[in-house]
Amino acid sequence: DPGPGKHEGNFALFVGRLSHEKGVLTLIRAWQKLRGIPLKIVGDGPLEKELMSIMESKNLNHVEFLGRRPREEVFDLMKNANFLVFPSEWYEGFPMTLAEAFATGLPVVASDLGAMAEIVDNGRTGLLFKPGDPEDLASKVDWAWRNPGKLREMGMEARKEYEDKYTADRNYEMLMDIYRKAKESAGNA
Repeated sequence: DPGPGKHEGNFALFVGRLSHEKGVLTLIRAWQKLRGIPLKIVGDGPLEKELMSIMESKNLNHVEFLGRRPREEVFDLMKNANFLVFPSEWYEGFPMTLAEAFATGLPVVASDLGAMAEIVDNGRTGLLFKPGDPEDLASKVDWAWRNPGKLREMGMEARKEYEDKYTADRNYEMLMDIYRKAKESAGNA
């Protein structure tokens, strides 16, 4: 458990593979409308070059690309970020990134889809937006940014949710089960 952070870094955070199904193009389109909100992108993948060239051509100097980072550094970023953006456009099994964000008390703006919609309680531990819709994502992010008090409450709820559902004692078995299933399905992929 990385423990809760202070979340005083004044930026939004994306952590994940830079690929279509992870919604990174939706993310970068939303950020073309969100000029005043810094975004840090952690990860690598097939869309890396495309993202870099969009960032350059659209002059998105409020978006910082960090590439792949070690786990400890990702936790530090989570502890400083205001919220995590999780714009995935496919049915995630159980995204560990969400549990890790909750562990640090980081609220999540996620696609209203599959497990993400079950894990993120809209208005309580984060916000849900229409998958693949940069306008809706931008408006949810804008609201979150302009309501720091509400965001802090959501972060506290996210941490509480982590303690209730995902801590080691309580859910070792549940997590092992999730890992087993994930491994089995990965083996078949």
